[in-house]
Amino acid sequence: MLENNEEKVENPITEEQNNASKETENAVNEVENEVASESEKADEKHEIPMLDYASMELEKLVDELKKLLKDHPVQQLKSNVDALKTAFNSKFGVLLASKKEAFLAEGGNSIDFQFSSPVKTEYNKLLGEYKTRRDAYYSQLEKQLKENLERRNNLIEELKNLIENADPKTMYNDFQEIQNRWKSIGPVPKTKYNDTWRTYHHHVERFYDLLHLNKDFRELDFKHNLEEKLGLIERAEALNDIEDVNVAFKELQELHRLWKEEVGPVAKENREEVWGKFSEATKKIHDKRHQYFRELKSKYQEMIDIKLAVAAEIKAYDTSKNKTHNDWQKSIVEIEKLRKKYFDIGKLPYSKSEAVWQEFKAATKKFNTAKNAFYKNEKSAQNDNLKRKMELVELAESLKDSEDWNETTNTMKRIQSDWKKIGHVPRKFSDDIWKRFKNACNHYFDRLHALKNEQNKEQLATVEAKKDYIEQVKSQDIKTEEDVERVLGEWRDLGALPRNARHLDEKFNKAMDAHLEKLDLNRVDVEMMKFKNVVDSYLSQEDYRKLDSEQFFIRKKIDETVREMQQLENNLSFISNATEDNPLVQNVRKGIQEFKDQLDLWQEKLDYLKRLDY
Repeated sequence: MLENNEEKVENPITEEQNNASKETENAVNEVENEVASESEKADEKHEIPMLDYASMELEKLVDELKKLLKDHPVQQLKSNVDALKTAFNSKFGVLLASKKEAFLAEGGNSIDFQFSSPVKTEYNKLLGEYKTRRDAYYSQLEKQLKENLERRNNLIEELKNLIENADPKTMYNDFQEIQNRWKSIGPVPKTKYNDTWRTYHHHVERFYDLLHLNKDFRELDFKHNLEEKLGLIERAEALNDIEDVNVAFKELQELHRLWKEEVGPVAKENREEVWGKFSEATKKIHDKRHQYFRELKSKYQEMIDIKLAVAAEIKAYDTSKNKTHNDWQKSIVEIEKLRKKYFDIGKLPYSKSEAVWQEFKAATKKFNTAKNAFYKNEKSAQNDNLKRKMELVELAESLKDSEDWNETTNTMKRIQSDWKKIGHVPRKFSDDIWKRFKNACNHYFDRLHALKNEQNKEQLATVEAKKDYIEQVKSQDIKTEEDVERVLGEWRDLGALPRNARHLDEKFNKAMDAHLEKLDLNRVDVEMMKFKNVVDSYLSQEDYRKLDSEQFFIRKKIDETVREMQQLENNLSFISNATEDNPLVQNVRKGIQEFKDQLDLWQEKLDYLKRLDY
């Protein structure tokens, strides 16, 4: 009994230590779960500049939504589209309310009020397109995640089989090949991410523990991985000095991803120590973030008090001295500043916001009632508006048969925009002048569309000609570089393709690739001919954005190739005692030469792009 008691005293684990260990484990698990969740969103991590949508007019918001859909993948748009939707709904709600107020002020009945807006119609159409594309993307993503999970599980089985049936001569190379394939596989469902990684990592450690015949390889990897993990620990510990806890937490998630996905295991005697240090650094950031959110909750009451003070200021606002339209416009601006101040304070949880919101609504209603009473009796402004709109009607009617298409189109668009900015006219004139204005604009734009339809016929002829030519290319006997240049020239001479038929360029390129592969040329020459064919097609279409993207991609590949080559050269420095006939040294030198060859090819492509005049 005495011996047993002495054993217990030697390594006592107190309840306090046990609780601390559990807290650290919980903190790590929380970060790991966030990493798993973020892994599904890898393609969404692209920061699109967040514009000041709240300051934009409705037409501008629609233009920005159109640009977002055109220029960016749908999975990267959520934050921007949500902000744009909030701004649009807010501004359109104000517009709708003002239209209804004016309608009622002119004696109309609320039940008869109707308001249609072309800008709202276009906005709804674009929003529908966004939702359709978004749903299609996430449907495809779910399928891809499942496929990636199956591929990773298959690799785990391959690794287990390698451990059980390894050939000492090839086992390390086979393992490296499995490692490379694992890294190339995309994300898996977040619910499976951590379990899949733990299983894989367990067998990786088994492999290294059994890797006796290739001890040099194992020790070299262990040393490199230990350095990498110690570096990650230093970065994690440094995060404690970052003020913004959300930024620190995001970076911590990235460090956990690197720990899992990019860095291999360390020697068995170091595993517990380095993981303990990394876990402790994780817990510090986790605790700091939780403290931040606890303090944030305590600020809610302060926000409530400030919001109520703004509502009281609006309620006490004096409009008794407002006698003119300009007086009221100044007051509207001042009240709008107070409204903005109210919303800029921040959002409250619904349970705390409703009573405050009712106070704010009552205050703004008091101001709006006084404003509406003034404008109900204000008729002179409507007569001014009638005069300005009649000038636009006469201008539109004078231009409806013009054939100066560029100048007239710009003018028509401008006067349509000016029309929207002019306020109400007396009700008895509004329908008549609107019909005249709409008919003149429709007459002109119908003629413009007919002209564009004719141009579309010419584009269609080009499309058909290029389709036929692709079939001819497939059956042509192309044996020399001169034949290739001739075919490429004939393709370009057929004319530029419209945007919706650009896929024919890809079909043509594939047809040419089949011929190029058969030519008696070295790999570099074939690769450059393919590259020039693609780039020249971009140039002929004046698609400068793709040319810029191509140049950016090549520069990136050059940087990556240089880094990979430097890494291999650095690896040579670790093999200090090996001779030049050592298989490992020869393999590394072969890899360095391959990267040099790749670098020459990338550089030649970049030089060709830089010589283009665009």
